[in-house]
Amino acid sequence: MSQATRILVALVGGLIIGIIAASVSPDWALGATKITQPIGSAWLHGLQMVIVPLIVGLLVTGVGATADAARAGRIAGRSVVMFVILLWSATLMSALLVPLLLNLWPLPTAWAEALRASLSHAAAPAGTVPNLAAFFDTVVPTNVVTAAAADAFLPLTVFAITFAFAITRLPPEPRALLTNFFQAIVDTMLVIITWVLKLAPIGIFALAYGVGAQTGAAAFGALLHYIVTVSAIGLIVLLAAYPVAAIFGRVGILRFARAVAPAQAVAISTQSSLASLPAMLKASAELGAPATSAGITLPIAVAIFRATSPAMNLAVALYVAHLLGMPIGPGALAAGVATAAITTMGSVSLPGTISFFASVAPVAVAMGVPIEALGLLVAVETIPDLFRTVGNVTMDVAVTISVARADGGADLDVEPA
Repeated sequence: MSQATRILVALVGGLIIGIIAASVSPDWALGATKITQPIGSAWLHGLQMVIVPLIVGLLVTGVGATADAARAGRIAGRSVVMFVILLWSATLMSALLVPLLLNLWPLPTAWAEALRASLSHAAAPAGTVPNLAAFFDTVVPTNVVTAAAADAFLPLTVFAITFAFAITRLPPEPRALLTNFFQAIVDTMLVIITWVLKLAPIGIFALAYGVGAQTGAAAFGALLHYIVTVSAIGLIVLLAAYPVAAIFGRVGILRFARAVAPAQAVAISTQSSLASLPAMLKASAELGAPATSAGITLPIAVAIFRATSPAMNLAVALYVAHLLGMPIGPGALAAGVATAAITTMGSVSLPGTISFFASVAPVAVAMGVPIEALGLLVAVETIPDLFRTVGNVTMDVAVTISVARADGGADLDVEPA
């Protein structure tokens, strides 16, 4: 049984046992949460303790990876510019569309109230994020150590980004030294997250039992609502790849769809962009991209470009805020957009349960959104992760064709969309 399956079984089992216990003896079921809740909280604290170094490390390595790739040559530079434009565009789309979608199709009030009650310990904001009026007064930290200790992640993010860009201006040797140092920090934090997630079935079972005992079947409906909402954002990014290929790559949409379909099939079966790389290279060749161009763009794309990630990571954070009834102001939303777009380019290819927390937690914390609910949402990440992987693979091929066209790829013949 895979780790993702064990986590999902723990979630479903905890919810069902909690629901049954509450129906048989409500007082006993709620009394048992005095035991299960501390167990679940301890597991969550194990994940929370890595957030500060993880955020700083991801921001520094993300900026560094982007700068290094841009220096690699003309094709690499064009690829990175298009990556950045698409990542920020997708993130801004998510920032605008997710609140609209949740307003048009909100979580039913009864479900939301029940879940908020079961997650009452998570109601406090996870750090100090200023509103727009205080934004400029607090955005630059006077003491970065104090900001980190106080979980003031917006000024900490500003410092980390500034520090990262300063590193890119250093001579090659000290630049590589510092970048490798922060990459080592990220890798170490991911090892710790892996250890903590080994205990995920226990922690998630304990959390799910409390939710089931207090909310009943509403928990299943809320999780389904979450899956559909977040997956919809990934689907939009996936579909956007087709007009990108048609407009910038000047490849017919039907032709692009036929060529990319085998790579999408590999992505669905493996849930890995890296494993889909050979199929993506074949699709790009069929669409006329020269090997000299695709052989540069696609490896960089697999390494630093995840088209769906910032949009879906921000969607998760916004969904948790909606679930907990927390308003998100412009300052907090701006912090979430910046953190989502930048840390994505510093992330690494990992199994879904690990990458979910490593990618979403920095965004949520930067916005002041509690991360406790992520302990439940990670258990159902398998379905949204399919949209993540297929969307990434599809957009990778679209960008490869577009960059080849911009570079004057002789093998690309125009076909009407």
